[in-house]
Amino acid sequence: MNPATPSDPSLREPLARAFRIGTVAIDPPVLLAPMADVTNRPFRRLCKRIGGCGLVCTELVSAQALWYGSERTRRMLEVAQDEQPVSIQIFGASPAAMADGARAAVDAGAAIVDINMGCWVPKVCRQGAGAALLREPAAAMRVVEAVVRASRVPVTVKLRAGWSPEELTAVSLVRQFERLGARAFTLHARTAQQGFTGSADWRWITEVKEAVGVPVVGNGDVRTPLDAERMLRSTGCDGVMVGRAAIGNPWAVRDIGAHLTGAAAPPAPTREERLAAALEHLEGLAGDYGEDRAVRHLRGQLPHYFRGCPGAASAREKIHHTTTIAGVREILAALGSGAVAIGRAPEDACTPAKRALP
Repeated sequence: MNPATPSDPSLREPLARAFRIGTVAIDPPVLLAPMADVTNRPFRRLCKRIGGCGLVCTELVSAQALWYGSERTRRMLEVAQDEQPVSIQIFGASPAAMADGARAAVDAGAAIVDINMGCWVPKVCRQGAGAALLREPAAAMRVVEAVVRASRVPVTVKLRAGWSPEELTAVSLVRQFERLGARAFTLHARTAQQGFTGSADWRWITEVKEAVGVPVVGNGDVRTPLDAERMLRSTGCDGVMVGRAAIGNPWAVRDIGAHLTGAAAPPAPTREERLAAALEHLEGLAGDYGEDRAVRHLRGQLPHYFRGCPGAASAREKIHHTTTIAGVREILAALGSGAVAIGRAPEDACTPAKRALP
């Protein structure tokens, strides 16, 4: 049993049920967060197949880049049928470009179009996009109105509590966005100034939930099934969004979903399963973007799959110096020489080290 999951069966009654965003069922009520350079199509498919996500989301996609015809950006819209339902997240400050981006997302197969109002990185905020819109209510409303009008599917907004503790604008904004037609909200319970530092203040999720009549998803510091339970109980939110805890570990999403729906706690993945998933992720990304780009892109992420395995540090160092799938496969094969089957002693399996993940 996952050590982060309670063993008392009385605590495994369903804590949350499926909910709908418009006509889209989110079942189980566990969502994969949009993460730049992480939630590419192969990773989303892994999180759907292994983690059973109720909803997966793309990386944030620049509406301005789509407007100017960037082929590389347009490829970020590509989704697979086996990852549905999928949300495509777009960001930008121009209502016209955002409306065009929404239409492109729907044409690409988005079940939901999500507006990013949470990204705090300077290159996004300098454009007046992402979390910068939290400081410009009129501009934010124009963006939401344009996207809602352009989209044939439900529109959602992911935002932070505000720009700073002195500028907590989320509650007033979501009320206005709901009137404009937004069908759900995700609140990352930090301010833009916090970035990923400090702790999430889940009280802000409660405030947003109480302010609107549409579903609200909580985000921030959900790493384990018990975190998800505490968030649901303390905020009354409809679902939980998992972010960096899922990197190299789609089983985290699976375990959270099982706990929230009252299912039996799944067995921890074996070393063999972890290494197979790492290779599946790499080969999938190579199919989309080419071998060299895929290997380089995943150098920092592949080690998360085998964190805690004997020999992990050496394997991580070797992966940072290889440029081919064959090279990675050889490293993983050597690391997996002690792979075990489900049911063997837990010390034989990889056990990811506990760490603080914002």
